[in-house]
Amino acid sequence: MGIKKIGFIGIGVMGKSMAANLLRAGFELSVYTRRQETAGELLAQGAKWQSSPAALAAEAEAVLSMVGYPADVEAIYLGKEGALAAARAGSYLVDMTTSSPALAQKIAAAAAVKGVQALDAPVSGGDSGAKNATLAIMVGGERQAYETLLPLFKAMGKTICYFGAAGSGQYAKMSNQIAIASNMMGVCEALAYAKKSGLDPEAVLRTISTGAAGSWSLANLGPRMLKGDYAPGFFIKHFIKDMRIAIESAETMELELPGLKLAKKLYDELAAAGKENLGTQALLQRYLDK
Repeated sequence: MGIKKIGFIGIGVMGKSMAANLLRAGFELSVYTRRQETAGELLAQGAKWQSSPAALAAEAEAVLSMVGYPADVEAIYLGKEGALAAARAGSYLVDMTTSSPALAQKIAAAAAVKGVQALDAPVSGGDSGAKNATLAIMVGGERQAYETLLPLFKAMGKTICYFGAAGSGQYAKMSNQIAIASNMMGVCEALAYAKKSGLDPEAVLRTISTGAAGSWSLANLGPRMLKGDYAPGFFIKHFIKDMRIAIESAETMELELPGLKLAKKLYDELAAAGKENLGTQALLQRYLDK
């Protein structure tokens, strides 16, 4: 018999849609987020409210989380009222936040002591991928746990890949973020160049999206940039966090990533200008405002 009782922590831009897709797939869903009203729509659809991560874990067969920062991840799993404190032997913990590989390994080791299996399963695809259940999901942890939880992942994503031991999912997600960082600079530079040279930037976007320059960021975020739509599908502040983790982990490997460091510098400038809560596509402003 498959897992049915799911607990979900973190109902933000991504988590809300991911949790809704689990409900639509027929899972019994309990939720916890810092402010209960944030989960109002999910509660109206049949989800149950829990007052803490521990209360959520006490009833769930699997706890999933999608929060902001590694400190949040550590608190909801390893804190005094954290999920691991109340998790039952044989249950599963799945952090889908983009977080630290080292923290994923720490949680997995602590969970194993209690007979609980922990996976790190960060995602890519932005708010549209979360809404449409087309996320790419990168999983690290025990293979048996991955196979058991595959129906949950399939309810939220389209491309699901198992990478190996605990922390492997986070390493894969860092590879994703590194690729996006330099690509976002290229997309913004191309569109800024088209604007400054007097071309129709929308025509340029339509044309180059179909050729060798094509990318997810160009096709999905390029139109938002040209409309001046900087609403967050993914916050600048969270992207900066991801880039910091990637740079720190690369340094432990003695790997130099100059493109990533430059991208972080540009995003740091936007954050310092009070734009950290805009979407990552707001990087275009950094070029046009100069």
